[in-house]
Amino acid sequence: MSLPRYPEYKDSGIAWIGEVPSHWTRRMLLDTARSGRNAFVDGPFGSDLKSEEYADDGVPLIQLNNVAIGKHDLTNLKFIPEKKADELARHNAMPGDIVIAKMAAPVARAAIVRSDFEKFVIVADCVKLSVDAAQWNANFLQYWINSSGVNAVAETLSAGITRLRINLGSLKKLPVFHTLLPEQTAIATFLDRETGKIDALIAEQEKLLALLAEKRQATISHAVTKGLNPDAPMKDSGVAWLGEVPEYWNVLRVKNLVASMEQGWSPQCEGFPVQSEDEWGVLKVGCVNGGVFRPDENKTLPPELAPLPELGLACGDLLISRANTRDLVGSAAVALSDYPRLMLCDKLYRLRLYTDVCAPPFLAFYLGTPGVRGQIELAATGASRSMLNIAQSTILELNIAVPPAGEQAAITAVLDIETAKLDALRNESERSIALLKERRSALIAAAVTGQIDVRESV
Repeated sequence: MSLPRYPEYKDSGIAWIGEVPSHWTRRMLLDTARSGRNAFVDGPFGSDLKSEEYADDGVPLIQLNNVAIGKHDLTNLKFIPEKKADELARHNAMPGDIVIAKMAAPVARAAIVRSDFEKFVIVADCVKLSVDAAQWNANFLQYWINSSGVNAVAETLSAGITRLRINLGSLKKLPVFHTLLPEQTAIATFLDRETGKIDALIAEQEKLLALLAEKRQATISHAVTKGLNPDAPMKDSGVAWLGEVPEYWNVLRVKNLVASMEQGWSPQCEGFPVQSEDEWGVLKVGCVNGGVFRPDENKTLPPELAPLPELGLACGDLLISRANTRDLVGSAAVALSDYPRLMLCDKLYRLRLYTDVCAPPFLAFYLGTPGVRGQIELAATGASRSMLNIAQSTILELNIAVPPAGEQAAITAVLDIETAKLDALRNESERSIALLKERRSALIAAAVTGQIDVRESV
């Protein structure tokens, strides 16, 4: 899409913007609020609200998880009684207000409050902005706050060690440019239309990603539980979730395949990976995510710590994540080369198999099938959803149907080819999504800073 520029420009006084249309005037975000002391306020409390103060219904809260970029998300709502909301009337957010999240990611993301309820109450990590509707279009302001340049400025004004946070004073001072209300409305309308088209394309690519993931999982599952010969005679495995398997396959426990199983060491390491094969590093648990071993997922061992060479990886080592989120715990991958200076961490199990009975790649594929994943997730324990654990017995007691060695090799060879094709399609789709998101961001930035004139296109 080729769009014209405005007839005349002037210096904006802001380096990352450059020039703006000559009739635009610089303001602060504070200037967009309607008059009144409660128009631009912090929330009154944070996530430490006592559980007894929640209600089954009443007035919903707006928490950090309810604020996405340009979207007021109503999933996982919590409620407080109407009486409590009346006590917090100063912090009530009404439909049409803008709510801004003060914490990453990203800092200062904004969304217009939806009209599904009469009112909401914001929490301490959020800010309510009641817009002066006579001077400002709330949708235009939402696009401005969420633009890449403003996000970058907000980040520089934020502080924090583990998570960045911007304070209300800094938010109020964020720059914004004012133009006549009809022009703001035209810009917002244009962006609604064009970003809607881009979002639809992104949604199609995301559907494709989901289908590719399903296809990959189904291809692997069928091959490692049914084999490659559709005419092979079958037998009941005796395991409900495994079902029928080829009658000449041996139904065993994983422990019958394992010569040794151990976990590693997690010293305090540097925050960066090794730079050469001569350095010692400790693997991160994410090195097995997605069923592919990623040796670059490691942290450098500090020079003052003595390495443990016995924890270095050898070709054929099967690694399984011992602790992770529910969807990632139990992820498995095989080291396809020797990595003698990359050491096992304590959140990974290393299995060395009787390779004449079972090849490590075959077992790694098997551990990623839906039936096995269901057993692993069922057995995972932990107080936090973000870090669940599985015991060695969870893996060792799993049932598996093992084909002869030659058939294992044939199955893994076919799966290597088929999954490579699917992974290539996935990578292409992910690249498309990244490009679409870049295009969306660039379009918003250009429109809200006046680098393109969209008035005639609406």
